Amino acid sequence: MLRLDKLLCEMKVGTRSQVKKDLKQGLVTVNGETVTRPEYKVDEGTDRITYKGKPVSYQKHVYYMLNKPAGVVSATKDNTCRTVTELLRDTGHTDLFPVGRLDKDTEGLLLMTDDGELAHRLLSPKKHVEKVYEVGITEELSEADARRLENGVDIGEERLTLPAKVEIADGKRIFLTITEGKFHQVKRMLRAVGHEVVSLRRVAMGGLELDAGLAPGGYRELSEEEIAVIKGGHD
Repeated sequence: MLRLDKLLCEMKVGTRSQVKKDLKQGLVTVNGETVTRPEYKVDEGTDRITYKGKPVSYQKHVYYMLNKPAGVVSATKDNTCRTVTELLRDTGHTDLFPVGRLDKDTEGLLLMTDDGELAHRLLSPKKHVEKVYEVGITEELSEADARRLENGVDIGEERLTLPAKVEIADGKRIFLTITEGKFHQVKRMLRAVGHEVVSLRRVAMGGLELDAGLAPGGYRELSEEEIAVIKGGHD
């Protein structure tokens, strides 16, 4: 159960003072009845709440898709560089954090949320969540080197990398799917087969695909379907 004013504030209806004012003016209903008391307790899962005639659905957590640009670090705070959380300041949510990290010079899909439980599941090494990268390299990748990447290569760890998937797109561009998240892993894997990475962009993670309409630095909330996808296979 939540206080009505707290729920409305969390749903970005307005500030605490604005919400209290609107309650007094009879602009909020719960299950069809006008409620004017800010402290009124509601069941966020079952009660039907309207504000100015429009339904208000409670969402415990928020989920944003960010197309991370190069030059921005995947952190909530940094003393020298711009962070991904700074790009989402306009959302009004101050407790967002990135699920995992992309290198400073890497672009692409980054999930931003306040859902720590989901983040833990997505990042757990035991879950083997797929991450797909579009990789630009200096020379064309041979079929033999693609097979090596798919079977696992030595990047200086105790074990070879886990099996990967390689799709050779055109010329010096490939799509690499991995299920690990080791430091600089994609660059180290390509280096292990004699290639240098010149561009790197994550295009999918855990079934969630980067919106092609999002420019670098752009973001949007996930749809209900996308939230279901990102949660579905990782419970």
